[in-house]
Amino acid sequence: MVTSNQALKAVGLFIAYLLKSITDLFLTKPLWANLKVLEETDLKTTGGIYETYKAKALWEKTGAVIMVVRRPGCLLCREEAIELSSLKPQLEELGVPLLAVVKENIGQELDAFKTFFTGEVYVDQKRALYGPVERWMFLSALLRIGVWRSLWRAYRKGCTGNIIKGEGLVLGGVFVIGPKDQGILLEHREKEFGDKVNLLAVLRSARKIQDGLATAK
Repeated sequence: MVTSNQALKAVGLFIAYLLKSITDLFLTKPLWANLKVLEETDLKTTGGIYETYKAKALWEKTGAVIMVVRRPGCLLCREEAIELSSLKPQLEELGVPLLAVVKENIGQELDAFKTFFTGEVYVDQKRALYGPVERWMFLSALLRIGVWRSLWRAYRKGCTGNIIKGEGLVLGGVFVIGPKDQGILLEHREKEFGDKVNLLAVLRSARKIQDGLATAK
């Protein structure tokens, strides 16, 4: 016999699924990144000395794990930054750098983000790594149970942030890009606020970089 609690839970899950399905209709479908476009993207350094590099220079010899940050001040982005930074010892053993890309340099906001992220941070002003088609999430985020769960999860971990500084509607993601002709080994596109990359998938992809380099020798 179905209890009232089970019935309420079933109704709640149905409503959550229905809201997700409806809000999915307003999301732009992600397209796979074009490596050639990424390679020619201009990235600016941060931290006081401002230089511009072609993005290819960051991974052409060693490969790289790259966090494409939706908004540095967001507690969900900071949560993912902490988790990716926890992989840095393993990545260093593999010789693969951990990097992040932001859309804009907002002074103190970016400095605060760097306390959560242990790699170098660059600015992609043309937002090439957020494409090839930018995916936006507006007020529909408020109707998605996954977003609220992510916020509660990050809050319980002690993550803090703000909701007003910087552009935060264009969704981000994570890349693992190999050197030479290895190409894009992992491309995680954020489906909603708080949709994090699988850390094991990141490590597996980073190990493929070393396997590929060892085979090439």
